[in-house]
Amino acid sequence: MAESKSLVVYDAVPVKEEPVHRGVLLFVLVLGAFIAILNQTLLNVAIPHLMNDFNVSSSTIQWLSTAYMLVNGIVIPISAYLIGTFTTRQLFLGAMISFTVGSLICGVAPTFSVMLIGRIVQGLGAGIIMPLMMTVILNIFPPETRGRSMGMIGIAMFFAPAVGPTLSGWIIEHWSWRILFYVAMPLAIADIILAYFLLKNVTKKTNPLFDFWGFLTSTVGLGFLLYGCSEAGSKGWGDAIVDVSLIIGAIALVLFIIRELTTPNPMLNLRVFKFGIFTTSVIVSCIVNMAMFGATILVPIYVQNIRGFSAMDSGLLMLPGALLMGVMSPVTGALMDKVGARPLAIIGLTITAVTTWELSKLGPDTTYHSLMLLYTLRMFGMSFIAMTIMTAGLNQIPRELVSHATAASNTARQVAASLGTALLVTVMSNRSTFHLGEFSNTMTSTNPNLVDIVQKLGAGFAAKLGIPADASQGVVSQMLYGLAVKQSTIMGINDAFVVATVLTVIALVCSFFLKRVKLDKAPAVKTELVPVPREQQRTIVVKQG
Repeated sequence: MAESKSLVVYDAVPVKEEPVHRGVLLFVLVLGAFIAILNQTLLNVAIPHLMNDFNVSSSTIQWLSTAYMLVNGIVIPISAYLIGTFTTRQLFLGAMISFTVGSLICGVAPTFSVMLIGRIVQGLGAGIIMPLMMTVILNIFPPETRGRSMGMIGIAMFFAPAVGPTLSGWIIEHWSWRILFYVAMPLAIADIILAYFLLKNVTKKTNPLFDFWGFLTSTVGLGFLLYGCSEAGSKGWGDAIVDVSLIIGAIALVLFIIRELTTPNPMLNLRVFKFGIFTTSVIVSCIVNMAMFGATILVPIYVQNIRGFSAMDSGLLMLPGALLMGVMSPVTGALMDKVGARPLAIIGLTITAVTTWELSKLGPDTTYHSLMLLYTLRMFGMSFIAMTIMTAGLNQIPRELVSHATAASNTARQVAASLGTALLVTVMSNRSTFHLGEFSNTMTSTNPNLVDIVQKLGAGFAAKLGIPADASQGVVSQMLYGLAVKQSTIMGINDAFVVATVLTVIALVCSFFLKRVKLDKAPAVKTELVPVPREQQRTIVVKQG
């Protein structure tokens, strides 16, 4: 006979934690990132006006962008240390206040030096916002819904650059460039007020020790590397300043890596790269950034310098693509939660590779609208990969290493963007010079066909303008040389897009190695056993035997 025993079961009651309103947190953080990115894109169109007002050269004015970039490169690697040292609210408020104060300094700057100080103060705040936002999102959202939430970041990352150039051109056309800095301040102040009252402390303070040698080597390494890449775009890779900067930067980065892998308290824990999916996602993201940011430089050069369109026209051409990318970012994030990153990466990189290859076929008569359509389709492909690949990699990282992973990922992507821009601009310059040399070899007095064309055109000019034949032939020669320069520049841009296509194909191949992290879609609820009154206890009869 089976023996029966009664078993008293106590109810498991979930432990209540402080409620976190995720939507509110996300809105406050994304608004801060949007303001910072918008201000950066607003400045680009104003460069010629700043040169005139401050009476400085193009190489000097470029320091407004270079200094901002360098400060970002210094701040982002130490963001993991800052996130462990300060609360979420303290760090975000500090970043936004720094950015707002920097905007005020820039707006009232009487001299270029004061303007540069303002840009540095801005960069200190902006460099913290993005890694902090990503760390917070990875902490408050479970892995199975991070794609959608990280996709919201894409609205700030891509909508701001879409609006920036067009808005900037309109403001400068009607008012002073100083308005560009004032326009962001009300939004920034509103975000500071919202953050003070609504932002919860969701990151954990660990009070890490400050790694001085890690900070020093990363600052020197990334500073010189980013500066070298920036100067390589204008001076070329063989320039002494560029070469020395890159060598110093490389040596310092090697020392930084050795330091971080050997010290017990690293400033940036590089052991996050032992996670294979994360490492693959960083590699793919870096290659994509090289191709994407380089192309955003090449298209305006073609539109403005070759075709003679205005900066406003150039911004309008790129507007639909950037808007589409911003709209698609949450959509592709939601798709990633359902199907994983690899299918989206393959689709997106295939579209990007095809459209980038088509951009390598530009000619002197390529229509404005066909170029707009091609660029928009390219951005559509990019929308499948911009945030999804990075999110897929970060999903593999344990929570205690999230801040280090976001800092490492953002640092690598920033370096890749600078390197890609310098690489493609250099390819364009070198190949343009090469093609012009080939035209020069063809356009000689020993070429009978060319001599005959010049003589006939010269005779026609002489007859219509009433000038001597020798003078008219000189005019024709100058016209032919101008056409050769224009065509060689177009061919140089096309060659740069070929290199961008190769980079995209490499990223496509790497994307096949992206695996979906196995997620527990029913995460365990933190519970504890709580005694209940006797009359509420449930008795279960357990049969043994």
